Amino acid sequence: MLQQTQVKTVLPRYKAWFQSFPNIQQLATAPLDDVLKAWEGLGYYRRARFIHATAQQIIDKHQGIFPEQFEDMLNLPGIGKSTAGAIASFCFNTNTPVLDGNVKRVLKRWHKQPQASDRQLWNLAQTAINASQNPAIWNQSMMELGATLCQARSAKCVACPVSKHCKSAFSNIEEQASNKKKTPVKDVFWQINIHTHPEKGLWLEQRPENGIWAGLWTPPMIELTQKPKTSPCHIHLLTHRRLHLYSKKVTSSPPSNGKWVKDISMLALPTGIHHLLAKQDPNFL
Repeated sequence: MLQQTQVKTVLPRYKAWFQSFPNIQQLATAPLDDVLKAWEGLGYYRRARFIHATAQQIIDKHQGIFPEQFEDMLNLPGIGKSTAGAIASFCFNTNTPVLDGNVKRVLKRWHKQPQASDRQLWNLAQTAINASQNPAIWNQSMMELGATLCQARSAKCVACPVSKHCKSAFSNIEEQASNKKKTPVKDVFWQINIHTHPEKGLWLEQRPENGIWAGLWTPPMIELTQKPKTSPCHIHLLTHRRLHLYSKKVTSSPPSNGKWVKDISMLALPTGIHHLLAKQDPNFL
């Protein structure tokens, strides 16, 4: 949950998550719609789908017990080397490094290798953790050091407990904004067709497994090839997309691949659609 989401947003959702899914077995057997609903509002729903698929794989291939071997962790959906290294070191005390953005920055400064590649950093991290004698504390310390003292735009070397070992200490480090070219934000225009029925409710469709809002429920959506002359009913920002949403009340029969929903609180809808519906009619919520 902390990937791409702030701590203050995560904390209450973290507690609520374990009330809904207290163990791997209950998570694995839960319908995906329930999992996505529990994740609603956190964004990046692919994370929730990975968690659900991982729970199912643990049941199917590991007798319901989270695997202890690093290589087995790497085979779980959504878990890469750094995440596997964190789990293995924290839970099983193995010499497996973490290499998140904070740790990369600390290592580059520590060794005064600002241009070091990820492969070089992995080797440096592995060498360090092999000598640490306590991999869990080492990994946590490196992450905290980068998050609190050895920050991107400045390094608080005076307060750093290991500055005497750092080749870049007290060198007035100040990183400029990332040299990487920022991915341009793409404007996307969607017509949202609103089908309502006084007794049946609102017509919703489940989005495809890939693409924008994958697996979530929305009214029928049509991507427009040209920007309409009228203002959108709502604009929703994603990481690299700006969604311009235009609602249209439709009286014709809805398409076949959906269902009438009386209470939309039972399904996971994108935040952008919630905002759009609230602007159309607060009774939707």
